[in-house]
Amino acid sequence: MKNLQKANEVIGNLKKLGSKEKAKILMRFFKTGKGQYAEGDIFWGINVPSIRVIAKQAKEIELDEAVKLIKDPVHEVRLCGLLIFVYKFNKADEALRNEIFSIYLNNRKYINNWDLVGVTCPNIVGNYLLDKDRTILYDLARSNDLWEQRIAIISTFAFIKRNDFADAINICELLMFNKQDLIHKATGWMLREIYKRDKEPVLKVLDEYAATMPRTMLRYSIEKMDKPLRLHYLQLRDKTSKLN
Repeated sequence: MKNLQKANEVIGNLKKLGSKEKAKILMRFFKTGKGQYAEGDIFWGINVPSIRVIAKQAKEIELDEAVKLIKDPVHEVRLCGLLIFVYKFNKADEALRNEIFSIYLNNRKYINNWDLVGVTCPNIVGNYLLDKDRTILYDLARSNDLWEQRIAIISTFAFIKRNDFADAINICELLMFNKQDLIHKATGWMLREIYKRDKEPVLKVLDEYAATMPRTMLRYSIEKMDKPLRLHYLQLRDKTSKLN
């Protein structure tokens, strides 16, 4: 019988890897100051490759113990717990995938920074929904919560990788005039990923929205275009800005 770890053991192993100096850097980088999007989040200063090692070592942990990690106040502990769920999901049968998907969404309030979303939701939410109804993504996109909106759009990366673009485009349009810079970056990123695979859907979106969409979103979406085309869309955006 496997010697299954407990949440407190995983936390202890992570804490040993912490660095106070790196923690200070990460707290600035992830915007934990007063009024910022990750206000009050706690970091121990652990690099992601080291967290992945701990997560792989603990991937046989019971689900309820992994949930304890997701709910922990320390950022790196939450990331470790989420990565454990990714590793479990990749090897799971359909019943366990259903359970992991439900746990992920039921605990999404703890998935509250861009890295926690980015390294997990395409692998869990996106992959789970590949052959299922995707209404939940539209519900998340229409919420007022930044991280739910980011889960909605970044989850579509799993579809994009399989040349399935419709939901990504639809959700990008839903979030087109969102006020959050992190959403501008995420939607622009997904448009760029679509463009790398099929230019026409993105050109259609940009022909309609480039003049008015957030500049950051536009810049992300056109990164892989040749220079004349990039300039064309930037000039459309600049012309509208001057008129306003």
